[in-house]
Amino acid sequence: MATRLVGSAIPAEDASEAARQLLRSDSCALVVVDMQEKLFPPIFEKERLARNVQLLIRLAKILQLPILAATQHVKGLGPIIPEIASLLEGTQPINKMDFSCLSNPEFCAAVKHLPRERNTLLLCGMEAHICITQTALGALNQGYIVHVAADAVSSRSESNWKIGLERMKQAGVVISSTEMMMYELMRASGTPVFKEMLQHLK
Repeated sequence: MATRLVGSAIPAEDASEAARQLLRSDSCALVVVDMQEKLFPPIFEKERLARNVQLLIRLAKILQLPILAATQHVKGLGPIIPEIASLLEGTQPINKMDFSCLSNPEFCAAVKHLPRERNTLLLCGMEAHICITQTALGALNQGYIVHVAADAVSSRSESNWKIGLERMKQAGVVISSTEMMMYELMRASGTPVFKEMLQHLK
């Protein structure tokens, strides 16, 4: 398993190695970025985005993954949308003005307080080309492995969503999908985790 070297960037060969390794639930934390009421209406394929973020939160809770949530200038952009906020009970969103979560001291402290074996951040939310990309780059540069489900992030325009994904891929982020991410974490059918999630996957 890759180790976290906080403060050092991930070399290209390590990024390639990360893509070859299946996700392990005991090494991951979920980061939910800026799913806010005033940002949400113009988002490309917003219903798809909301559904997939919900799925990732549900699975994270079942697997007991740490969940971190962030908001951007909450006074101006509003709280997290109700369908996501209802699943984040017990998780206090960290408000930021920086576009990168990793530029916010409180968020950085929360990440650094994760157990050391939690060296992989799973990012979801919006916008893909701004806060998701900048958070992903910040996390890579602090030595974390970063995975992004392409269908659990979005932007106001389809073109910016695609550009954000491409920039992150070039930087060493592992790009996958919500189902790919979930099924890697669940590993097998017939387990209690799979049975609990199955109702949400139909």
